[in-house]
Amino acid sequence: MFKNKKIAWLILLSFIFGLFVGGLCVRNVSALSDKTYEKLKVFTDVLEIIKKDYVDDIKTEDLITGAIEGMLNSLDPHSAYLTADMYKELQVETKGSFGGLGIEVAIKDGILTAIAPIEDTPAYRAGVKAGDRILKINEESTKGLNLMECVKRLRGPKGTSVTINIIREGFTQPKDITIVRDIIKVQSVKFKTLEKGYGYLRIVQFQEKTSTDATRALEALEKENPEGLRGLILDLRNNPGGLLDQAVEVSDLFLENGVIVTIKGRHEQEKTSFDAHVEGTMPNWPIVVLVNHGSASASEIVAGALQDYGRAVIMGTKTFGKASVQTIIPLEDGSGIRLTTARYYTPKGRSIHEKGIQPDIPLSTAVKTPSKAAEEEPKTDADLDRALEQLKGMTILQKYLNNKGNK
Repeated sequence: MFKNKKIAWLILLSFIFGLFVGGLCVRNVSALSDKTYEKLKVFTDVLEIIKKDYVDDIKTEDLITGAIEGMLNSLDPHSAYLTADMYKELQVETKGSFGGLGIEVAIKDGILTAIAPIEDTPAYRAGVKAGDRILKINEESTKGLNLMECVKRLRGPKGTSVTINIIREGFTQPKDITIVRDIIKVQSVKFKTLEKGYGYLRIVQFQEKTSTDATRALEALEKENPEGLRGLILDLRNNPGGLLDQAVEVSDLFLENGVIVTIKGRHEQEKTSFDAHVEGTMPNWPIVVLVNHGSASASEIVAGALQDYGRAVIMGTKTFGKASVQTIIPLEDGSGIRLTTARYYTPKGRSIHEKGIQPDIPLSTAVKTPSKAAEEEPKTDADLDRALEQLKGMTILQKYLNNKGNK
């Protein structure tokens, strides 16, 4: 037990003061309710009991760290405590110089889940699929780990390997997949002319220059089709998201006016809307947007905006449903927290968080042949060509593009 209860209170209050001053907010924190003080008293009592009676000697800082982790884990699957090392790794990741698998993950229903593998990365080539549940990482269970702890175990130096144990729909038992880590470099935008008058634009992930690259791709498609585009396929399948501003700018390419997305925090003053502009808007081509369960976050912003305005038909399967905004907040000791601070809403005010976007044309009704080329992610250029041929052959898709193009 602490020699002096005042010391215990001082440690606790210093922890709370640091939590707020370290960046959570700048609001007045002195007006804590009596009930809050009562709960803090319980906290210090438990802290003292553990220090005195637990079978092993535990450092006070470890207990407080555990309390912080538990507090954040109790909020939602996306909020987490970042140790100093984890915070540094996160800063490195934003600069794009980290070794990993190329897979976006989230905690869903309490289980580590693959949102989507990123094209041309080790996870993608190894056959990881959107929706895979990752039960173990290198024989260690992921149960009870927060998201950042799982990410830390998946990441590592280029050339090292990691084995993940997954279960997916259709499996009779879990399966091990061993993947060699690499430096993740993603080509954000890909495009091609399917046939005269029909363009295909694939956005793999929303990165720093995605909107610029998408604009150049669309201009190139126009040059390849001097008589004009009769239709465009915008492929967002297995796009796990990325930068909010890039999702807004890509949406703006196809919308002349109106709200693209609204972000709402806890307080009214934290509400922010992003609007479309006439300048830079592409011609009013008929558009079909392809989505699947691996389309998340920024992808859902684009699909939701185009769907709400009737600018495009959404085709595929229900999207992942991640519509929350996380803010990284540094703390004074070099650690940090990843905190959900807002949620975003489509132009019509729809919240798709944990609901996803329902396609206008569900895949089950759009595909009339046994082939599932439109559903499965191609792994080579030849596979991509075959998948695109299937897309062109879909009666409902071609009928839509032709009808719109003839108007």
